Amino acid sequence: MSMSRVDVTDLEGWSPKTTLGKLVLEGKIVSLEEIFANGYKIREPEIVDLLLPNLTHEVLDTAFVQKQTDAGERSRFRVIVATGDMNGHIGIGFGKAPQWRMALRKAIKDAKLNITIVKRGCGSWECDCDLPHSLPFRVEGKCGGVRVVLLPGPRGLGLVAGDIIKTILRLAGVKDCWVRTYGSTRTHSSLIRATFEALKSTYKMVVFKD
Repeated sequence: MSMSRVDVTDLEGWSPKTTLGKLVLEGKIVSLEEIFANGYKIREPEIVDLLLPNLTHEVLDTAFVQKQTDAGERSRFRVIVATGDMNGHIGIGFGKAPQWRMALRKAIKDAKLNITIVKRGCGSWECDCDLPHSLPFRVEGKCGGVRVVLLPGPRGLGLVAGDIIKTILRLAGVKDCWVRTYGSTRTHSSLIRATFEALKSTYKMVVFKD
C-alpha cells in the first residue's frame, strides 16, 4: 500500500455551476449535515473544500493497469484515495489516467464528491463512556466477494484492522474499533468499498431511527 498526503485545494476564481454551490458560497449552507439533511447531491469538489478546509488525502492503493482495445494495448495508472478530516467525514475516490499525478487528482476529486458523514459514539458494552471515540453500533458493508464488519470498541483499544482499513477509519475520526473481514480481502478495491459502505451506513441508520 502506498500512502502520501496531497493538498489540491484551489478556490480562487471558483464560480459555482450548481444551486448547492451558490448556496454554500453565499454562506446560506454552512455544513455537510445541512446538505445531507436537505437531500442535495454534491457535484462540485469546491463545496467540500470550502466546508471542510482541513481535509487530509491519503493514497490507499495504486496500480498500473493494461487493457486490450481494438487500437491496441492501453496502459493507465489507477489510484484509490481516501479523504477525511478525522472528525466524522470520509470520502473514497478512484481515478485512472495515463500519468500517475493526473490519476491522483481525479481520485481526490472523486473522493470529495463521494464524501459522507460518519456518526461516531461509544457503542461498546465494555466502555459506555458516551464519547465519540468509536461507532454507536455494529455496521457492515459489502462489495463483490468482500464483507467488512465494524464493531464498537472500548477506549484505548485502538484500531484492530489491517493497514488499509485502519487508514480509512483514522481519517473518519474513529479511534477504537474491532474489524472483521470475510472473502477475497486481497482485492483492495472491494475491501475499500466495503469498508466505506459500512461507515456510510452509520449515518443512514441514525437517520432512519430518527
